[in-house]
Amino acid sequence: MNVPFVDLKSQYRSIKEEMDNAILNILENTAFIKGKAVEDFEKDFATAIGMKHCIGVGNGTDALIIALKTLNIGPGDEVIVPANSFIATSEAVTAAGARVVFVDNHPETYNIDVTKIEQSVTKRTKAIIAVHLYGQPADMDAVLAIAEKHNLYVIEDSAQGHLAQYYSENGGWKMTGIFGHIATFSFYPGKNLGAYGDAGAIVTNDDQVAKKARMYANHGRISKYDHEFEGVNSRMDGIQGAVLGVKLNYLPEWTEKRRAAAAYYSAHLQGIGDIVVPFFDEQKVKPVWHLYVIRTNKRDALLEHLINKGIAVGIHYPIALPNLKAYQYLGHKPADFPVASAYQNQILSLPIFPEITREQQDYVIENIKTFFS
Repeated sequence: MNVPFVDLKSQYRSIKEEMDNAILNILENTAFIKGKAVEDFEKDFATAIGMKHCIGVGNGTDALIIALKTLNIGPGDEVIVPANSFIATSEAVTAAGARVVFVDNHPETYNIDVTKIEQSVTKRTKAIIAVHLYGQPADMDAVLAIAEKHNLYVIEDSAQGHLAQYYSENGGWKMTGIFGHIATFSFYPGKNLGAYGDAGAIVTNDDQVAKKARMYANHGRISKYDHEFEGVNSRMDGIQGAVLGVKLNYLPEWTEKRRAAAAYYSAHLQGIGDIVVPFFDEQKVKPVWHLYVIRTNKRDALLEHLINKGIAVGIHYPIALPNLKAYQYLGHKPADFPVASAYQNQILSLPIFPEITREQQDYVIENIKTFFS
């Protein structure tokens, strides 16, 4: 048996007629850049997560850069970023002209360790980027408390957290993306809500922030040739808006299937070898399981074993951000980030997607048992 890491072909087949019609409508109306499909998706996505404004952009990395620029973060500023994330989180800070300040990850949730944030705050710190890694919300109450104390912006990087929920002491259960001053999403094809190409979005409840972000993403203009400032060209195209509009209707159902698959893995992988299954506090978070990540000291051997059995697995991420060559100039040592540095050699992502079958999951589980036996 072969088990893919994700199965976008099965997903497409399940909604083929609806998807084909949506794309055909874009072609017939030549609505290739922005247009009604994008506008409809922006409204529907904002409603889905409980926000006033959604601005569709070219990709998730652009969304982060534009968010930082919109908040006037740039040269001379510092932005706190978790040590375990995709490089888009940190490179956006540098692209905006600011300096990255890494903070180690929580040993159980893999998200930023909120107990270590304040020791990295300086007079130059302007913002904290809270990443909802693997689809599990970060500890937003703690992040917001620190931000309020030090007068900092909070940017949520929810590239992996579509429809994830966090229980706030102040407001009960809420979707990720609504806690900070601004939030960003990626719709890369493999994401829980994925386009058929690159796409991203910025969400906010602040009217002025939304206006500036939309202008910045469209050459700093309101109308075609009325440029109030220099911006960039990062606009969602019509086909991606149409694709995302169709998929958004199925996202709640797909999310529940991911949760069921994750629960099945956790129930059947407990106690096998030295495997540590993902931890989450059911009283505080409802993850959406963009990735299902286990830990083992025998990671590399297990990875090879599973691949040889036709099981596609991944490592997210094999090098913690501060340990990358790209950030050598910061002068960090692996010991400066002991959790992220240790886990980069232990974490392994198993196949998970809404269409995964129990037969496929059983095959993965049995081969993991075989390896440890």
